[in-house]
Amino acid sequence: MVAKFRNIVWLVLAFAVFPCAGASLDTSSAQDEAFRQLRDAARKGDAVRATELAASLRDYPVPSYVDYYLLKSDLRNADETQVDAYLSRYRDTAIADRLRNDWLLIQGRQQNWASFDRHYPQFVLDDDMQVKCYALMSRADKGENVAGDARILLTLPKKYGEACYALVSDLAEKRQFGDDDIWYQSRLASENNLTTLATRIATLSGAGSAEVSKAMELPATILEQGPGNDRMSHEVYLLALGRMAKKNREQAARYLEEALPNLSEKEQAIGWSLIALPASIALSPDALEYWQKASRADIVMSPFAHEWKVRTALRRQNWPLVQEWIARMPASLQKEPSWVYWKGRALQAQGQRDKANKLFATIAGQHHFYGQLAQEELGHKIQVPAHRVTFKDSEMKAMSGNQGFLLAQKFFGMNWRFEGIREWNWQLRKMDEHQLLVAAEYARKVNLLDRMVNTSDRTKNETDFTQRFPAPYQEIVEQATGELGLDMAWTYGLVRQESRFVMNAQSSVGASGLMQVMPATARYVAKKIGLTDYRYGKINSLETNILLGTNYLNMVLNDLDGSQVLATAAYNAGPRRPKNWRSTLVRTVDGAVFAETIPFTETRDYVKNVMSNATYYAALFEKRPQSLKARLGYVSP
Repeated sequence: MVAKFRNIVWLVLAFAVFPCAGASLDTSSAQDEAFRQLRDAARKGDAVRATELAASLRDYPVPSYVDYYLLKSDLRNADETQVDAYLSRYRDTAIADRLRNDWLLIQGRQQNWASFDRHYPQFVLDDDMQVKCYALMSRADKGENVAGDARILLTLPKKYGEACYALVSDLAEKRQFGDDDIWYQSRLASENNLTTLATRIATLSGAGSAEVSKAMELPATILEQGPGNDRMSHEVYLLALGRMAKKNREQAARYLEEALPNLSEKEQAIGWSLIALPASIALSPDALEYWQKASRADIVMSPFAHEWKVRTALRRQNWPLVQEWIARMPASLQKEPSWVYWKGRALQAQGQRDKANKLFATIAGQHHFYGQLAQEELGHKIQVPAHRVTFKDSEMKAMSGNQGFLLAQKFFGMNWRFEGIREWNWQLRKMDEHQLLVAAEYARKVNLLDRMVNTSDRTKNETDFTQRFPAPYQEIVEQATGELGLDMAWTYGLVRQESRFVMNAQSSVGASGLMQVMPATARYVAKKIGLTDYRYGKINSLETNILLGTNYLNMVLNDLDGSQVLATAAYNAGPRRPKNWRSTLVRTVDGAVFAETIPFTETRDYVKNVMSNATYYAALFEKRPQSLKARLGYVSP
């Protein structure tokens, strides 16, 4: 009876007359609340509640989302004709592509390849790794060998979900994946601390789940037994070794030394690489020696491990090894700007200036950390285009009438940032560079500065750096930084990275506002500066947030010898960690080397982005060329 009623509601909604393009998206608070509840019901799979709410929203001016949430609430049991009707009615919309994504996951899970293959070619964004895994399974089902494509795709276990495990299992069953593939995937999952996934994959080789689980949870019990006499027991031993190395590298190394006579050269190399990776991330002085012992493991190492192998040589300033180990990376990794730059630096350090300059020239025009550094290596300081792009009134009018942008603004107003960003970005996908800049300028006009920055950042040739690096609230920031003697360009570089100027930004760990200040930090700083009337709610006040954020930034800067690199890392990861990372240095390194070898991926990227931002802001504020290398400075033990 419920299903019948839901289908009736669906038919009523599907053939109702809805506002046409250009209609107002103004709604009452009661309507918006019902809409929120509809989304919640869809997420919970509560089809009965979703049906009731959808019926009450017949006149809501966002019918595509009302219909989507109604379908989504029980999509597993939906008739394909309903899906087709929705996709036809709302074709070429972001939410229709989202429904296609949802439908493809269901069809893949059910291995309904006829339906999957009918819809997959129309999937526009195609950014869901699980859908990609099902697409390979569909091809394999037709007899195609997809092992090569699968090896390229399957490098990020945290995004595998059920689909990519199913792909590994399917390819193992079809003999497209051999034992080398299965054990590599198991070690990769373990490297990412996905022990359940690692166990499930390992059992595809015939290994017992109890034994593999023991290697994951109680590695010492496996290591005490030794590696055994066959391939399977050796692989289980290596899994246990990797788990032990994360807890106690020295103990893991002792176990491996004892087992070496019973392991092949390849297995020995894998073992040393499993110890070398956590040693590298811990910035241990033994890491370089471990990697040298793991030289034969290159073809069975993860991209993440390859990067840390090079970073270990980089931190020791062993430029010949930096060059050699970059050359051993997968080809796709070698092409990334970071490793192009560091290979150039390695060649330069060994006196091969011409070869180095050719590499630097390939990335010097790119507007990011490595592009800036490469430009300086070629003898040019960092500048920004002096002109601003101009726009016609007709162009701006077209953007203001874009229904996708209007819908995005409605979602932002409801604090539905995920939906708002999806709708905004959907409109950008077919725009040329000039249109992107017009869209960015429209975002400035409606005070969506984060959309302005992100939209403008998409261009490569036609640029407007006032869009990419805005300086809102400059009077407040200038006063706060001026009183402290704090570099305003650096402050803006940090704010751009922290919040993209979203006033009500909230992080998953509780940081708030423009400068993403943590509640405990806010209380501490307020007490330190004598802000006696501070209360928690004030953290989101623009003036208070900037006051507290700049004072905290100044505190960590003073505590870290005036190094912007160290202070930026401290702002993101806490003040103790940069001190610990610095204490492991054996010699003074330039700031770029220190930034590249920060153990936390988030903090490493954060520091590089903030310092790059700050250099561009300084060029805008001071109207003269800047040096990122000088800003990075040097970091000493």
